[in-house]
Amino acid sequence: MPFIQRLKEEFSFIKGNYAVLVVSWILLDFASEIPAVYYALYVLKLGATETIVGIIGLSQFLALASLQFPGGYIADKFGRKWIICTMTFGVALSYLFYALAPSWHFILIGAVLMAIFNSTYQPALMAMIADSLPPEKRGMGFGIVTLIGSASTTPGPVVASLLYSAFGLEYGMRVAYTIVVALFLAAAILRTFRLKETIKTAEKPSFKDLWRSYPTAVRETLGVWRKVPKSLFYLVWSVIIVQFGVSAVMLFFSVYAVNDLLIDGALWGILNIAAPITTIIFAIPIGKIVDKVNRKIPTLLAYGLFVFAMWFFVNGNVLLVLISLILVGAGQVMMNTGLSALMADLTPKMERGKVNAFMNFASFLFMALGNFVGGFLYEHVSHQLPFYIAIALVIPSFILTLILVKEPEKREE
Repeated sequence: MPFIQRLKEEFSFIKGNYAVLVVSWILLDFASEIPAVYYALYVLKLGATETIVGIIGLSQFLALASLQFPGGYIADKFGRKWIICTMTFGVALSYLFYALAPSWHFILIGAVLMAIFNSTYQPALMAMIADSLPPEKRGMGFGIVTLIGSASTTPGPVVASLLYSAFGLEYGMRVAYTIVVALFLAAAILRTFRLKETIKTAEKPSFKDLWRSYPTAVRETLGVWRKVPKSLFYLVWSVIIVQFGVSAVMLFFSVYAVNDLLIDGALWGILNIAAPITTIIFAIPIGKIVDKVNRKIPTLLAYGLFVFAMWFFVNGNVLLVLISLILVGAGQVMMNTGLSALMADLTPKMERGKVNAFMNFASFLFMALGNFVGGFLYEHVSHQLPFYIAIALVIPSFILTLILVKEPEKREE
């Protein structure tokens, strides 16, 4: 079979909703990555302390958690498209608070609004991706999502570094967030005109249903665990434990690198290219391994890579930080690809919105707590302690996944 023909058949699943979501993700990931490089330094510049940075994160994740149940319930009952498109517009406009903020208080408002809109549509988004991929291509499909996201985010740190060098921290970040608003609006428009609904029996949606359905949504989302395999429950909690540890340090990588390791601010932006480039290199090979060999092994390997990455970073210099970011990129693609495919395999189609909602709800609650604990410990106890906590929490997650998570004999459609 000619190479081109074989290539076309290999990637024939990239069409329809999946293709639209990939293209829109390119815009969103590229935009988001630009200000992310210097986010905590920007908030500190606007008058916050490390504890306040953690409190903003706490508020953001609590807001993210607040609408996961109705978001998942509505995704399964009323359909995926309308909630994805409407809420993408809301996320775009919430970033205006970041771009125009005269003080950290406006960052707090923007973070909460952005989180509310984001949390409402995330279960529908993940459900639509799973709906749009054939079971035998889920590893490749989620691997390509990671690949495309990383390819689009690779220029982000470079743009951030250039803005930092040209305008300084504060005004460079304001320009960065203006770019975010513009590209998020473009993605929202693309999704509105090109996505097609995947739930054919969906009822007609309305915003009133978002609030009226909350008690029913909570009850049905909690009850979904009677309908899915035990392995899925253990898999979800293994991820949540790791996310708590990561959230304790995620806001302070730039602060620790620039203020403690004394890495130049512009150089820090350039170093951030390492993770997405590594992800690009590994995305397709890992996706094929997940489809052909095993879903669980990449997730277990990712846990090990995160331990080494965190250790190198906290005890690092420029070279060790670079190695750390490379390991983070490799770990992310292994985790995202293996975990996403395995979750889709274990979850019945009509329950995916609710399963994603529960996972997001629990994750965001623990990440909210992690942000607060990390910020408090970073400011008042030790700059290194949150990193060591993140390392320690990988151990129980690894054991849970290794012993209690089993791959299904028959994958869900």
